[in-house]
Amino acid sequence: MLPFIRPLRCRPSRPFLTQCTRFNSSSSSHVFPHLASRQSAQHQIYQSLSTDPYVNLSIEHFLLQHTPIDSSILFLYVNRPCVVIGRNQNPWLETNLQAIYNDRIESTPDENEVLYVRRRSGGGAVFHDEGNLNYSVICPRTSFTRNKHAEMVVQALHRIGATDTRVNDRHDIVMSSDKDTQPRKISGSAFKLTRHRALHHGTCLLDSPHIDGLGFFLRSPARDYIKAKGVESVRSPVTNVSTVFPEGFGAFSVRSVIDKIMEEFAHLYNVSPDAVRRAQRAHTDEPELFSGENWVAGSVGDSQGYGEPEIQKGIDELRSLEWKYTQTPQFTFSTYPIEDDPRERPSLPASLPPSTKVFLRLKHGAVVESHISTSADPSIASEQANRVHESLNGRNLHEIPPSQWDAVLERLDEDASIVHELSIFVKSKLGYS
Repeated sequence: MLPFIRPLRCRPSRPFLTQCTRFNSSSSSHVFPHLASRQSAQHQIYQSLSTDPYVNLSIEHFLLQHTPIDSSILFLYVNRPCVVIGRNQNPWLETNLQAIYNDRIESTPDENEVLYVRRRSGGGAVFHDEGNLNYSVICPRTSFTRNKHAEMVVQALHRIGATDTRVNDRHDIVMSSDKDTQPRKISGSAFKLTRHRALHHGTCLLDSPHIDGLGFFLRSPARDYIKAKGVESVRSPVTNVSTVFPEGFGAFSVRSVIDKIMEEFAHLYNVSPDAVRRAQRAHTDEPELFSGENWVAGSVGDSQGYGEPEIQKGIDELRSLEWKYTQTPQFTFSTYPIEDDPRERPSLPASLPPSTKVFLRLKHGAVVESHISTSADPSIASEQANRVHESLNGRNLHEIPPSQWDAVLERLDEDASIVHELSIFVKSKLGYS
């Protein structure tokens, strides 16, 4: 007997365009925007075949903006190595810009280079790679709580055997082990709330190959000199979920975690078992979508990102240097104590005069105030600072190439060797390799 197939139904999704969807059957990937925005699509489960963080974050943003306001969405993705900071964070403070792809100078990153990304939600800086699963849940704001979906992930981890995981009072997922005196973080969360919708997305360190080197990418060489407005990351010891399983233990895999998270999401929101089965099988090389009366499930990827104008617009925004750098809240960089930041500073290099001062105040990533001088004579130091400020005033910090720092500092009218050493120092702290 042939399986029952519901009749083909056609619904207008845009002016002069009709999309056709056969319920409980596969659909080509280009109908994704129509299926996701369908009013009856109350439950949606997707996993991404893309490892591009710009694509995945923009698909996620599209789902937040365009899915029905009373629907519940699960989106799972794994990104290539990248440092992702919160919307209100400072890349010069939160990342080691020397260690990641220099998007201020080069146009195309190597496939092995670590990217820098600013997301649209708040929260702190995190590192993504192929061993880090990202989960995103979008739901009605009226039913949202900050621990709800982290607890969902914990239940999934318990089901694969990681029973020493729990949600702490910072809404992070932590894991205990016999070797550690305190729990280690395996998952951090960030949130974005709109009038009707709530987005909770988080990381889950399952089997990151970079676990021992995360601090290298997240530790800024300028940390001792910067005082910033906005959100500062809270540093925590981390670990992989895989560490609790014996070597060669066959039951643990990223795939098994994905399947269990889908099942826990379905239990939480009373999702059709058909949707879960379709979502769990949709991890082939090409995106494939399935739909039922009140659900959509399957895989998405680069073709959705670059094929849908709204998503492409989001990708372009996240890739832009304006978004990455000028979104930065006001901050100061100072080599000496100031009223706003009275901390003691590390000693300057011995190759610089002890009287050397470097101070920058930046707003939206642009220099609005500065004082750079080397002279111990206050009047000469003031003249030096005024000349240098003429070259820096109003300029976006990310737009000053390394070679121009030498020219800017030559206005000190100082010995060439001192200018050279000061230029090396400034560039090393501000993220130039």
